[in-house]
Amino acid sequence: MRDKAEELRCRVEERIRFLSDLGAGFVFRVEKKTPDRASVLHPLEDAVRRCTLCPLSERRTNAVPGEGSYDTPLMFVGEAPGADEDRLGRPFVGRAGQLLTKIIVAMKFKREEVYITNVVKCRPPENRTPLRPEIEACQPYLLTQIKTIRPRVIVSLGRTATDFFVPSSAGMSSLRGDFHDFGSIRVMPTFHPSYVMRNEGDPRFKRQVWEDMKKVMALLAKK
Repeated sequence: MRDKAEELRCRVEERIRFLSDLGAGFVFRVEKKTPDRASVLHPLEDAVRRCTLCPLSERRTNAVPGEGSYDTPLMFVGEAPGADEDRLGRPFVGRAGQLLTKIIVAMKFKREEVYITNVVKCRPPENRTPLRPEIEACQPYLLTQIKTIRPRVIVSLGRTATDFFVPSSAGMSSLRGDFHDFGSIRVMPTFHPSYVMRNEGDPRFKRQVWEDMKKVMALLAKK
């Protein structure tokens, strides 16, 4: 087990050096010049699609880097791809994705005007919760996306994404509805669309998600 952990650590460090060469130098140091977003994110997305940093790569059909605008104030971050996402290589395209798209449209955005991604870029077996080593392997990718896009607000969808930004023993019902800080970015935790759908008989969850999104809209409306 220790040998495998050491091998993963070395591979993650190798990938961080790769991202640094792309212009994501924030991993190690603060750069004075900000690189063009596409010049960083296009190679990063290609790197994600070829990534073999953790065992999830062995069973995937497609890795799912993320998609949307590189120049947006709003980013949505979920847990991991599901079966539809793995098949198509795009985030949030299944039933939960359809609900997320409706939420985005209700917020007066088009889907292509925001950026959508996940903490983990490959589908875990049977859609299980990603393991800590899998999250750590993907972490440089997500941090690079955030640092490069520089959104004003990140909406963390569900427990895994929220734990990435707001580590806490509190439950989602306690964390949602309030902004949290991730550096200079405001993070709004809310329920994952799949959780809302699993509990569609209880309208409370859909109502609470919309309350959270109204707070996001109000913040983005401020200059």
